[in-house]
Amino acid sequence: MSVWTVLLAAGSGTRLASAAGGVKKQFLRLDGRPLYWRSLRAFARCPEVAGVVVVFPPADLAAAQAELDALRAREDPGVAVVTAPGGVRRQDSVASGLAALPRACRFVLVHDAARPFADPPLIGRVIDALLAGKKAVIPVLPVTDTIKEMSGGVVARTFDRNALAAVQTPQGFELSLLRQAFAHAGEDFDVTDDASLVEHFGQDVTTVAGASENRKITNPEDLALLAASPAVAVPVVGYGYDVHRYADPARPGKQPARPMKLGGYPILGAPEVLAHSDGDVLLHALVDAILGCVAGGDIGALFPDSNPDFDNMASGVFVSEALLLAKSRGLAISHVDLTVICQIPRIGPHAQAIRLNVAALLGLDRSQVNVKATTEEGLGFTGEKKGIKAVALVTGWRQAGQDASAAPGS
Repeated sequence: MSVWTVLLAAGSGTRLASAAGGVKKQFLRLDGRPLYWRSLRAFARCPEVAGVVVVFPPADLAAAQAELDALRAREDPGVAVVTAPGGVRRQDSVASGLAALPRACRFVLVHDAARPFADPPLIGRVIDALLAGKKAVIPVLPVTDTIKEMSGGVVARTFDRNALAAVQTPQGFELSLLRQAFAHAGEDFDVTDDASLVEHFGQDVTTVAGASENRKITNPEDLALLAASPAVAVPVVGYGYDVHRYADPARPGKQPARPMKLGGYPILGAPEVLAHSDGDVLLHALVDAILGCVAGGDIGALFPDSNPDFDNMASGVFVSEALLLAKSRGLAISHVDLTVICQIPRIGPHAQAIRLNVAALLGLDRSQVNVKATTEEGLGFTGEKKGIKAVALVTGWRQAGQDASAAPGS
């Protein structure tokens, strides 16, 4: 059941024009990117959303398309993105966006780019209601102010605010219903939101809880919201794997034999390992997993074994350097899961010491680190007691928009 978003970025922004130096609000910068990009990324993080149609002012379409292409090349949102020219009225821009939707689309979300703080939980509530069978869904907030109708400068009547709601976007619709509502309304019926078209068509509109932070950038004083906008964090996962051969005293290898360490903890009586550095297979896997969270390459690129400076270097240094790079790119680690794979030695007696040592290296609580071990039942490289493997999985949160190509401290 294909869900697409029509992202309206076609307004003229006249109320903000002078305060924003003539820049239309959808093109104001937020975290170094145009305002509409924050909304696009939020929809792209919803697994049900297959694509986004961005509707730009016709006069700005070519320049906006070029900037959008550059943004996508640098930060691929992971969903299809197309553009369409806007119209004179809001509903004309929506109609243009609807015309650009693929035939497979069944549900459409319509969102104002001037609401850059919509997040996946809010979007998800609208989508869930659609998938549950509702045909038109809008997010709303309770009205806290008393609302009065005015006439000629005096109060005509006072409304019961318990019966009122403030409406937000995204608004969700079964696509066929919204198209019918557009056709029914004709050219002479002007609306400020798309649900009004459906209401005019005589169809029910369902409400879900809105979000107080889903503010609209409308007036000059709203520009302060952009300066103080919190960084958006996205979940990330990094995977690391490493293997080391055991030293054979009868057949000296090209690399020196090192006493075994796992997680920086010495394993007394274990076979020696062949390695350029200190040969800590577990920390090497951990470094790769950390780097994986921030698209930082691999341990071999940062610490090549061809460099004599790394001869017998403690792998804890590699971990520290990887952490510096990862933190410079906005990573906060939340959990680490480590697995050692070997026939010998037995890891169980050392697991808690390894766990505590890794937690200290990462600056984490021990509850955020798990260490376990397994064998390969006598099969393969490790089963024949020729070496040892390690797998690391790192999960965390990373600030969206951090440049993955930036060097540490840049």
